[in-house]
Amino acid sequence: MSLHAQDLPSSLVLVGAGKMGGSMLEGWLANGMAPEGVAVLDPRPSDEMTRLCHERGIALNPTTPGAPEVVVLAIKPQLLDDAAAQVNAILGPQTVLVSVLAGKTIGDLRARLPAATAIVRAMPNLPASIGRGATGAAPSGEVTEKQRRAADALLRCVGIVEWLESEDLIDAVTALSGSGPAYVFHLVECLAEAGKAAGLPADLAERLARATVTGAGELLFQSELPPAILRQNVTSPGGTTAAALEVLMADPNGLQALMREAVAAAKRRAGELSG
Repeated sequence: MSLHAQDLPSSLVLVGAGKMGGSMLEGWLANGMAPEGVAVLDPRPSDEMTRLCHERGIALNPTTPGAPEVVVLAIKPQLLDDAAAQVNAILGPQTVLVSVLAGKTIGDLRARLPAATAIVRAMPNLPASIGRGATGAAPSGEVTEKQRRAADALLRCVGIVEWLESEDLIDAVTALSGSGPAYVFHLVECLAEAGKAAGLPADLAERLARATVTGAGELLFQSELPPAILRQNVTSPGGTTAAALEVLMADPNGLQALMREAVAAAKRRAGELSG
């Protein structure tokens, strides 16, 4: 059982059981949350979700789920208006709303869900589906310490959680860790293509690129050393790695400048979507 299991709520309604919502639910159950305290609202649940709810005794689309301690909103952002009346009806005065809807601010949620008082806006990323997510979270002023602990425990079931000083930082989190897995996947594509250009068969280049990035990521995960030190440890002066890094670290056209530009573009777009 997780160290955070004592903070998991005794009653919760999950609204939206797609990839992210389903991954979170599996994480909660694996970390000790009582399934009889969970209800799932989803008009089109997958066969897998239907089976999970049946096997674990989770209420699926109950008529009157009641006012739980926590409501987790995990629907597609464009469905918020359609779901608002149903969600608003189950929010009690002591309920904390945890939203993982991209681009929907706390103000947006208040406008559509007038019964919502305490709100936590969270931005997880795709590796949450394997319990290795990175989530940034921002609470409204009404969130109590107990509610924050409950939200923290729920989000930590699928990875790390960083609490933000202001909701204004959510767009930057979206640009960095929210979109970040796609940057890494593209890195593998580019590395494999470079290997192919260097003379390797395409399938071999892709296998080596994939193993290199996943292995380096696991090393970074297990090590307490800063990434700069890990980089230096694998770089011999005058060697092959140093020759490659001279290209990647070139100023002003190196990887750092390109990545800064990419994250800035993603942040601008996040601001446009939430405006």
